[in-house]
Amino acid sequence: MENDSSIAHIAAILREEADRLGAGARLPSSREIMRRHNVSPVTVSRAIGQLAAEGRVVARPGSGVFVTRRQRSDRGGADLSWQTVALGDRVVDDESVATLLQAEPDGVVPLTGGYLRPGLRPDRQLAAAAARAVRRPGAWAMPPLAGLPELRRWFAAQAGGDVTAADALIVSGGQAALTHAFRALAAPGTPLLVETPTYPGALAAARAAGLRATAVPVDRDGVRPDLLAEAFAVTGARVFFCQPTLHNPTGATLPLERREQVLQVARAAGAFVVEDDYARYLTEQPPPSLASMDPHGTVVHVVSLTKILSPSMRVAAVIARGPAAHRLRASQLVESFFVARPLQETALEFVGTPAWRRHLAAVHAEIRARRDALAAALAERIPQAEPHLLPIGGMHLWVRLPAEVEENALVEAARRKGALVSPGRLYFPSEPPGPHLRITHMAAAHLAELHEGVRRLAEAVTEATGDH
Repeated sequence: MENDSSIAHIAAILREEADRLGAGARLPSSREIMRRHNVSPVTVSRAIGQLAAEGRVVARPGSGVFVTRRQRSDRGGADLSWQTVALGDRVVDDESVATLLQAEPDGVVPLTGGYLRPGLRPDRQLAAAAARAVRRPGAWAMPPLAGLPELRRWFAAQAGGDVTAADALIVSGGQAALTHAFRALAAPGTPLLVETPTYPGALAAARAAGLRATAVPVDRDGVRPDLLAEAFAVTGARVFFCQPTLHNPTGATLPLERREQVLQVARAAGAFVVEDDYARYLTEQPPPSLASMDPHGTVVHVVSLTKILSPSMRVAAVIARGPAAHRLRASQLVESFFVARPLQETALEFVGTPAWRRHLAAVHAEIRARRDALAAALAERIPQAEPHLLPIGGMHLWVRLPAEVEENALVEAARRKGALVSPGRLYFPSEPPGPHLRITHMAAAHLAELHEGVRRLAEAVTEATGDH
């Protein structure tokens, strides 16, 4: 039987050595410890086990014993630092998404955001739809795994072309749809082509799926098909993520001819196109979806009700055909089974009433007024900030700043002045080509607040550029 005092003695020596070496360092091997102190393997093993129980070290089979990072607590709380080693480097980067979803502090004018303000949301009509929905027979029963047939049929009709209800899968919002699509269509470690700039939530979902985002430039008409073809050839990618209607953040919308060219390029590469049609209801006359132009199963189409209705209306559809559709359904089933039936029933109730059309008309009128007001205010107060284009709808303007502006400093200066803006760097999969801002016109409470937000931003620009 091992002498407890010997174990305690070796443990004390190793404890001192761990403190001296610091977090991440490797302790001497068990054989080396035995040689130095003339003790048995069991003594060494138990001494190391004692340190491991204290959270001071962690053993990695085949690699050795390593010192963990210990955090002192005056309150004597639990030391959870061992988890850092156990979890490894599988980090999910949520910074960009969290930045976009943060609530504005009191007194700050929001010039960023992706959802309708309370005054623009159809809260009363949604509540009425929900009340009717939960009274439906079977409203609280398990829904069909792919979603309610009537709701799938409605989304299929919205996509257009020869899309049918059988092609549609109901999922919990557009972000979940992208996560399912990336996991289903591409293996970890493979490249994913994306527009640059692009939606940060897509970049975060791609990284979480282990994909390597490769940028394809856009111009005023959206992604350039010639550079898309080159990117497919160079990378061997088999998936391209795009937002062909009201691209976030630039607001570009692909013309019909380019839509056809993008599909031709993808087919020639034997690749999928993930079409994020997030803004279909944020413009009065949306162009035909890529899905409606695709008879070959090239397009995986994503469309959501969240942007046009409410952040909590987490109802979206993924439209796909063939083996890709099967993989998407399997991903949904394994991860979350199905979308809650009352939420599906509520969505179906609302889009089937005249309130849906009235709401669309009201939002479209508000978008026009706010877009034009923001463009005019920027031209008057910050003429050096150049909008990429005046989009046909949507919630934002994409603004290029003078090269000498330090983007982070400007964003922070705007915050101090009381205006919250979205930094351009969030939207680039690699190094930004220059300073940009995405400025939202739909987040302010009204036009007067929107003008006040631009005034505060103009003061921040003056401060950041040193103009007086």
